[in-house]
Amino acid sequence: MTEDITVGVISDTHGLLRPDALEKLHGVDAIVHAGDVGDPEILVQLRQVAPVTAVRGNIDTAAWSRSLPETEVLKIGGVSLYVLHKVQELDLDPSVAGFAAVIFGHSHKPLIEMRKDVLFFNPGSAGPRRFSLPISLGKLTVRKGKLRAELIELKG
Repeated sequence: MTEDITVGVISDTHGLLRPDALEKLHGVDAIVHAGDVGDPEILVQLRQVAPVTAVRGNIDTAAWSRSLPETEVLKIGGVSLYVLHKVQELDLDPSVAGFAAVIFGHSHKPLIEMRKDVLFFNPGSAGPRRFSLPISLGKLTVRKGKLRAELIELKG
């Protein structure tokens, strides 16, 4: 029997990593940060929970962030994930390229949507509250090559 693989998905921390976010990520097998990290210490703290794949967001302009790629491809549990910060900058057809999901951030608006058999997943913003949008992160569960996405609201 194949074991489930759980990926914590976080974005738009903007220099703020809430204790509630760390608690909700506890026990995941991997973490994806979809940009606008804001402070390298956030990645250090996330790496204490699980291995981290992170991309650079539009606010990540300091010298430390230059090592973060603009896009990343991650293969977990037999599925391929494409990670970028702004979905508007997606320059490939993820369905044709064989991706099961596109993970992104930027808008601070949580989204789980299927487009041409590809999951488009924005975990929302886990950082400072913006307007009346929720503070959230997400989890992807990979089971037998299939993805299940969930959004988790954080304490504000």
